[in-house]
Amino acid sequence: MRKQAAAILALLMLASLFAWHAQAAVQGEDITLKPVQIFDVKAGKVVRTLPNDAEYQNMASGWLRSATKLSPKVKPDEKCGFVYRVPLDKPVSLKIGKTEFAVDDVFLFYCPENDPLLLVFDAAKKPYLLEFEADLKPFLRKTAAP
Repeated sequence: MRKQAAAILALLMLASLFAWHAQAAVQGEDITLKPVQIFDVKAGKVVRTLPNDAEYQNMASGWLRSATKLSPKVKPDEKCGFVYRVPLDKPVSLKIGKTEFAVDDVFLFYCPENDPLLLVFDAAKKPYLLEFEADLKPFLRKTAAP
């Protein structure tokens, strides 16, 4: 139980870090969509901020539509290279099994050696790791993924 609590705390800290960087990136600018961000796990910081657009919105929504189940993992692989944050322009309703909630941010954990995972939060900020089936090549090309 302590491992789960520690994992949830780590995920919430990561989400807080992304939120803080998003505010810093757009401070003083009138932007309706928060930017897409690339977080380097090893460096422990956001290494790239990109303008969010309809194409990113469609890709992230497609990932959510292709979600197959909740991941049995308690937390994503911390050794994985990059986490991509795509804020959504409006909440997306998601139903995985009997679990139903709305999502307004999508965190893609991409590691070439492992299957990618999505991290999403419900309105109460409860984290969910999702397995999904989508082609990530267009997204990785668009972001000029490191």
